[in-house]
Amino acid sequence: MMTIDPRRGALHDRTSHCTRFSLILLIGLLGACASPVTPQQSLPSERNVLSRELGETVSIAAPKPSRAPVFGAKEQALLEDSLRPGFKLDLTEVKAKADLWARLRAGFAMPELDNDWVRKAEGWYGSRPDYVQRMTERGSLYLFHIVEEVEKRGMPTEMALLPFIESAFNPQALSTAKASGMWQFVPATGRDFDLKQNIFRDDRRDVLASTRAALDYLARLHDKFGDWHLALAAYNWGQGNVQKAIDRNQRAGLPTDYESLKMPDETRYYVPKLQAIKNIVQAPQKFAVTLPELANHPYFLSVNIDRDMDVDVAARLAGVTPELFKQFNPQMNKPVILAASTTQVLLPYDNASAFASNLAAHQGQLASWTAWVVPKTMKAAEAAKMVGMGDVALRDINKIPPRMLVKQGSTLLVSRSANRQEDVSSHLADYASMSLSPEVPPTPTLQRINHKAGAAETVATVAARYHVKPALIAQWNKVGPKASFKPGTMVQVYVAGDAAKRVAKAPAKAAKPGRNATAAQDVKTAAEPKLAPRQLAER
Repeated sequence: MMTIDPRRGALHDRTSHCTRFSLILLIGLLGACASPVTPQQSLPSERNVLSRELGETVSIAAPKPSRAPVFGAKEQALLEDSLRPGFKLDLTEVKAKADLWARLRAGFAMPELDNDWVRKAEGWYGSRPDYVQRMTERGSLYLFHIVEEVEKRGMPTEMALLPFIESAFNPQALSTAKASGMWQFVPATGRDFDLKQNIFRDDRRDVLASTRAALDYLARLHDKFGDWHLALAAYNWGQGNVQKAIDRNQRAGLPTDYESLKMPDETRYYVPKLQAIKNIVQAPQKFAVTLPELANHPYFLSVNIDRDMDVDVAARLAGVTPELFKQFNPQMNKPVILAASTTQVLLPYDNASAFASNLAAHQGQLASWTAWVVPKTMKAAEAAKMVGMGDVALRDINKIPPRMLVKQGSTLLVSRSANRQEDVSSHLADYASMSLSPEVPPTPTLQRINHKAGAAETVATVAARYHVKPALIAQWNKVGPKASFKPGTMVQVYVAGDAAKRVAKAPAKAAKPGRNATAAQDVKTAAEPKLAPRQLAER
């Protein structure tokens, strides 16, 4: 169990430091301690968990949401929600204290499903009340924002429950199909909805960006199919597949609703799982589940930044652990936040004031990392030497495997130095990439040796002398593998340069009676004979 540092402090006047952050708070507004928080662990996609009906339940500790701060009579709980510019939130008013679960239930508008698939999903969840409770506690960090976005689009609030079945509300979830984040975008679909994916960040994990993209995608699918069940099937299976299933039923004169289409079991089970979660939220006591208390106000605020900053520094200024900071800002691939592309960070509202106050008083650099573009293709060790880092450290931070070259134009994360203090440009922050290629060992320079055959010399004896395969001697001299050479015949042999030098320096040995006598050799550098590189590799 880890505890947020209960830092307090009024918001300072805007100094040169404080102007970097546009959070608008009143003095003393958020001077409350956060509740203990348990770090989120890695969790596989709920889709994968549910697909194994009798599989092992993944145990994961969810963070417990902090309660709203308690204010004195003179302290007005007013703040501007930076996600809703101009909107002032009073945490003491009745609306802010209302139950968000009730608001969620009031917006349910999808047609009900009631079939065996729903019963199956209810049974799965119902037999795991502890798991459901942890999952809902984790989701409660983000639900207010998602409900707000769903209602802005006029969607049924069931859409806010979709991350429960996509990822169990784990923003770090990664499926075997490379779908990532709470909303489980695959790379290509993420790019279609402007979710940047590069070496510095993956917006599929970004809480705000991925929610915007997912709801935009669902709205587009609903516009296409005119039915929320079909839109959800397309979100899971792909709109092209759903359209083909509809066309197939139309040609056969069959109904084209969700339950009538032929589809994979995963998609057949998809909407029933959402219906089961909806039923649990509607009547948790029926399933022996206790939903966490969830007030009708933001759990986090968006804080604008305009300077690069290490993740650990940002967490320390906010008075939270790096693990909690990453729960709200999971999109970073590196230990630094690049202000040119990540213009805002999310913080629990009762830590935002500490962040601004501590930043104003901060002395020293905010970021210890920056980006460097490789000027030519080189080994990692050479790159490390050029930027003043250790080879191992450079490889680790940039995930460069052994025996790989870093190609020209690649961007590496490197330590800041006296001559590298500038923040990373917006172009690099958005489009940086890294390309690697294997280190190819140099092809040995082959030299041709004109060997003068002695008495009774054969392909085998020449091959043994020069330590090459007899088949190569035969091929180079266009003879059979068991051929003999007449005395004085010049036999062509190709060997690596060093071996040729050794042969040239070696004294000739007198031949025994009946054996071959070795004559002087003429060593010349030659172009590689056809197939020689591959053949040498076979030795």
